[in-house]
Amino acid sequence: MSHNRFTDRTVLVTGAGSGIGRAVALAFAAEGARVVAAGRTGAALDETVSLAQRAGGTALARRADVTRAADLEALVRETAERFGSLDVAVNNAGVFRGGPLADLGEDDWQALLDTNVTGVFHAMRAEIRQMRTQPRGGAIVNVASNLGAHKLVPGTTAYAASKAAVAALARGAALECVGDGVRINAVSPGATDTAMSLHPGETEAERAVRMKAQSPLGRLSTTDEVAAAVLYLASDAAASVVGADLVIDGGAGL
Repeated sequence: MSHNRFTDRTVLVTGAGSGIGRAVALAFAAEGARVVAAGRTGAALDETVSLAQRAGGTALARRADVTRAADLEALVRETAERFGSLDVAVNNAGVFRGGPLADLGEDDWQALLDTNVTGVFHAMRAEIRQMRTQPRGGAIVNVASNLGAHKLVPGTTAYAASKAAVAALARGAALECVGDGVRINAVSPGATDTAMSLHPGETEAERAVRMKAQSPLGRLSTTDEVAAAVLYLASDAAASVVGADLVIDGGAGL
């Protein structure tokens, strides 16, 4: 496998301050991309950039709140102006709110919609508008979840609905945009080695025991495994992959 698949490509990653977003940003940087790491927390983004640079990659941090359309429009515009293009975008920013649907607060529901659904809409709209002006188009990968379109778990219904929407946005826009040279897909991770997969008060060791029982694979997915799938979908090797939703959950949704 080539280790410079993204040389001279510009990649934007939202939610790049931790977890899957950070792993994706570092993986692209390691393969030669110029990475714009976006998110709400400056210190976390700076750490992502520092890790990328220490490994010999090119990265810069930009504060942006995906719930604000103007932030995303400015982020995409600045990225394209600085580097000449926006070749790949990974829409990863997301939040989790849990609890039975009937007991869920309206604020929690709104938070899921604002970030997971409207935030992805804001990002995709700005990214597509930029990419379709470019001679070589671009590739977009949305980070959805195995919860929603592939699997349902009590207490996660609202989150699952928001993430099913993320997958639907990818599939629908893929059909609309492929003729403009913009290729759009989604990944749907299951439980992954991030803070979001820990139950309240649960230790990592306790989570590992739980996953051994719950997952056919017997363990969590790693953030690097999810990042590898994202990079494949964004790469030229996936040139005919359009509107796919790649599930990465160790068989949990089967």
